[in-house]
Amino acid sequence: MRFPRPLQPGDRIGVTSPSSGVAPRMRGRLAAALATLRSRGYDVVVGDCMAADRVVSAPKEQRATELTAMLCDPAIRVVVPPWGGELAIDLLDRLDWAALAAAEPTWLVGFSDMSTVLLPVTTRLGWASLHGWNLMDTPFASPDGLLHWLDVAEATEPFTQRSPGRYRSLGFYDYAGDPEVSTMELDAAGSWTVVGGGDLDVSGRLVGGCIETVAHLAGTPYGDVPAFGREHADEGLLVYLEAAEHGSYDVCRALHGLRLAGWFEHANAILIGRTEAPGHDDLSQHDAVVDALGMLEVPIVLDMEVGHTQPFLPLVNGALARVVVDGDRRQVTQTLA
Repeated sequence: MRFPRPLQPGDRIGVTSPSSGVAPRMRGRLAAALATLRSRGYDVVVGDCMAADRVVSAPKEQRATELTAMLCDPAIRVVVPPWGGELAIDLLDRLDWAALAAAEPTWLVGFSDMSTVLLPVTTRLGWASLHGWNLMDTPFASPDGLLHWLDVAEATEPFTQRSPGRYRSLGFYDYAGDPEVSTMELDAAGSWTVVGGGDLDVSGRLVGGCIETVAHLAGTPYGDVPAFGREHADEGLLVYLEAAEHGSYDVCRALHGLRLAGWFEHANAILIGRTEAPGHDDLSQHDAVVDALGMLEVPIVLDMEVGHTQPFLPLVNGALARVVVDGDRRQVTQTLA
């Protein structure tokens, strides 16, 4: 694994939209997010691919060129999008992978549709990438027990995060009406559980993303998790996945597909993010996970703070991690090595 050097105040952060851009009514939130970065001492450069008049921010060739240029620019230490979107997959065969392989690793941050890019950056280039927040989330303060994505990118030592035991069930915030909102309103109680009960203490290298987007990469050169597992067979993998909005039938089918594609052959555990996506009376979201993956005899942890339901627990693809579920402990420790 190749880890970007820790972020330091004074470093430059690049902002571009590899998938969806920012509509005029959301420009207030964008300004608040950029101000947060600058208040922490970072220089910020905003790219040209930011429009929102179509489903993507610019033609795929332009988006791929801008993203490649930012990731290869030695002056830019982090690239972060405003958010995900729908069609980041159209970038994958347009990115200059040879140029990226020759460059020093740069932090790429995001989740949702950005999982489509984060995953191959890790499995194909061997770069660590940071899943769990987007630029528009940056003004939020992390709740007790969890770290802000900037804290993770700045880390120089192993770090431990703990479930706060609460989450937000109220959906997304009104960024247009309150562009400077910075406090996560966690109105519901809930924490991690192990399928079948019992305690768990397991380690491995993290890899994963949003089910709806990464499932389409299985069997392609951009989602070769089985090969990544073979490369790191001595440590094994911790494969994490989370559903954004797909119902439980779709999630179940996608997870079966990933299992058949060999994504869990080297898994020491499977980590599933909490979701507010709908279930069905005869197949809940938890049932979908067990139906698709329960026969693997690999520990499965449900309802981690990973994905589209606040709060956000940032995970570094490629990091060595230890997950503990024991009594009152619900924690993950990551080592960037």
